Amino acid sequence: MPQLILASASASRRRLLESAGLSPTIMVSHVDEETEFFNSLSPTDMVIALAITKAHTIREIIDFPAIIIGCDSTFEFEGQSLGKPGTPAVAIERAKRVQGNSGLLHTGHCIIDTSRDREISSIVTTKVSFDTMSDVEIEDYVASGKPLHVAGGFTLDGFSSPFIPSIEGDYTNVVGISMPFIRKAFAQLGYSWPEAKVMS
Repeated sequence: MPQLILASASASRRRLLESAGLSPTIMVSHVDEETEFFNSLSPTDMVIALAITKAHTIREIIDFPAIIIGCDSTFEFEGQSLGKPGTPAVAIERAKRVQGNSGLLHTGHCIIDTSRDREISSIVTTKVSFDTMSDVEIEDYVASGKPLHVAGGFTLDGFSSPFIPSIEGDYTNVVGISMPFIRKAFAQLGYSWPEAKVMS
């Protein structure tokens, strides 16, 4: 049975996999996401290119049978990709833009089965809607530090959850990895879901 590898440092992605009964080994790809090449792509092209690059980066450094999962997420708002804000000033500016509006959370997925030399990649998209937020609420949220290092500057399961009244699509996709997609991809690769849960 191949080893299951998550090519990501994301605690949310790891938590989703583990809560569904999977036991991934974490191997961070350290791919530079802020290159001119990636930044020049459309939001959907960017997340799939990064997911594929992360998964292949890990493939190149291992010498044992594995199923590698690479992911990348971004929040598309008015045609623009809003990645991790990085600074409080950017997080405040973005929160003021998206409040009262909706955008699209895209997650690119790439799964490589090295033992069967097969690869599946796809994008899953979820529409996310935000309530109106006062300046005081925005400043308090940003002061928590939570939005600085997540795509779009928000998460569904944290400090921003009171400001997101609805989503259309897959909840787990917004958290960081589409679990329904992962199950279907394993089936396409020839593994049942119970088999996936015994990989480690």
